[in-house]
Amino acid sequence: MRKSNLIYSLALLSSLTAYSQKTLINHVTIHTGTGRVIENGAVGIENGKISYVGNSPGSTQGYEHLIDGQQAHLYPGIIAPNSTLGLVEIEAVRATRDAYEIGEFNPNVRSLIAYNAESDVTATAVTNGVLMAQISPRGGRISGSSSIVQFKAWNWEDAAYVKDDGIHLEWPSAYSWSRNGLSKSKNYEDQYREMVHFLELAKAYNQEASPLNDLRLAAMKGIFAGTQTLYVHAYAVKELREAIQLKKTLDIPKMVLVGAYDAIQIVDELKANNIPVILQRVHSLPARAEDDVDLPYKLPFLLHKAGILVALNNEGDMEQAGVRNLPFYAGTAAAYGLSKEEALQTITINTAKILGIDSRCGSVEVGKDATLFISSGDALDMRSNNLTHAWIKGESVNLSNRQMELYQKYKDKYKK
Repeated sequence: MRKSNLIYSLALLSSLTAYSQKTLINHVTIHTGTGRVIENGAVGIENGKISYVGNSPGSTQGYEHLIDGQQAHLYPGIIAPNSTLGLVEIEAVRATRDAYEIGEFNPNVRSLIAYNAESDVTATAVTNGVLMAQISPRGGRISGSSSIVQFKAWNWEDAAYVKDDGIHLEWPSAYSWSRNGLSKSKNYEDQYREMVHFLELAKAYNQEASPLNDLRLAAMKGIFAGTQTLYVHAYAVKELREAIQLKKTLDIPKMVLVGAYDAIQIVDELKANNIPVILQRVHSLPARAEDDVDLPYKLPFLLHKAGILVALNNEGDMEQAGVRNLPFYAGTAAAYGLSKEEALQTITINTAKILGIDSRCGSVEVGKDATLFISSGDALDMRSNNLTHAWIKGESVNLSNRQMELYQKYKDKYKK
């Protein structure tokens, strides 16, 4: 055997041995993500799965790797929905932006194959506990398909957790804003009809065999078959109501509203149609002069109180770098009505439920993937969140990033 092959084989054997080790994380406060908190608890990991959750056991016999949590806090890995992490590295440099495609209707575009697993920006999110994301395309009326990835991977194939989980539709804006206030959009009706026509055409195309081979229409099949989710990016109440009506008219099994600033005004319709919400960025200004100044902060609480399944996302300006603040958005929601454990759910198990992966991740429960982290402080508090350990599917994660390396480099240089 050649020397290089031998080295590779030994490295592979070492990684497989580490992966199969029985690990016990002992003496931690466990925030399960389901609302339950276990003081002085322990979590067992075996073959990448959570094998034990409960009080610290009297005996650690049988575990090959022991970690003393020293009464720190253990959380499920945070999941960032509707993100462009790995698709954009530097917004000001065109060559590093791969989130957009030209054209209006591009359901056949797959964001996954453009995902960069070596992104330096992603590493900054991992440092704060964001260990997974739904990578979503942007641009056009139908942007393409998103996929769910985990952040310990060599390439997009390794990163893929769920491929092509849904199609993203940017609903036309019913209103426009100006110095004169709110006014109806002049192009809304035309854009709406064009969008509905495409969806009707796609449904008809996928109902019966066609002599045509249309990649765009064929890519919509999962939306009508119920194997994919239609993520509708809409904000005003008129847009949200018409999206719900479209769901019923075209018999679309699974729909999620993204952004949904006015969702609080139609909670009965959301519940009647079993539609969850991925809420817009919490750290934002009110959309209207008459809105409460703190409305964006308390929307997660208001929707949760009304019985809506709600998750948080970070779409907007500088969204890639800002994903690292997702746990602190949940902290803001906790300061404006939600309990700390309810706020944690908006970035963990609620997100997993909306994305359809809650049987595998999103909470600290036996049988789920061991995707979790330990923080010496409160993960939802920017002043005290400090990760000491993290695992993705049972494998330890490097918590360093480019910014931390530069900080240490120049700290060492000028400390004298």
